[in-house]
Amino acid sequence: MARSDPTESGGLFTGRRSSPVRFKGSGASDRRRRVDRWLAGFILTLETALCLTLLGPQPLGWLWIGSQVQYLTGTVTAGIAVIMLGCLTSLMLTMVLAKRLDGWWKLVRRAGGHDQERGAIELIFAACVAVVVVAFSFWFLIIQGPGPTLAPRN
Repeated sequence: MARSDPTESGGLFTGRRSSPVRFKGSGASDRRRRVDRWLAGFILTLETALCLTLLGPQPLGWLWIGSQVQYLTGTVTAGIAVIMLGCLTSLMLTMVLAKRLDGWWKLVRRAGGHDQERGAIELIFAACVAVVVVAFSFWFLIIQGPGPTLAPRN
């Protein structure tokens, strides 16, 4: 679809002709582009690690904090409230940080000589969820599993 499509521009500039602008690369040296590519890979790795924390360490940390609150206050409701609010807050802050990293990744990738239009946050998050689902399924079905309850050892 052309970049002058009214749905893409919010209805503005409907009378203009489409003039596709192609990325021609910067005038940077090859060494600078290599550094930018390395930096883009580092940012992508950092973004992946950040997304992986959403599906394991952060919820476990909030469960521990909630258990401490429940122990100190003596009420289960306070512990559950801390867990839920803490998980929600850390999820939102982590996604804001990951989205910002994704924007930086696009800029650094463009500086490295690539025509980068879209970010990778959706793909990274989907891959992280897939990895965690496979790991949890392996743990649940093979390691911890319902095996002994289905086939008693008598």
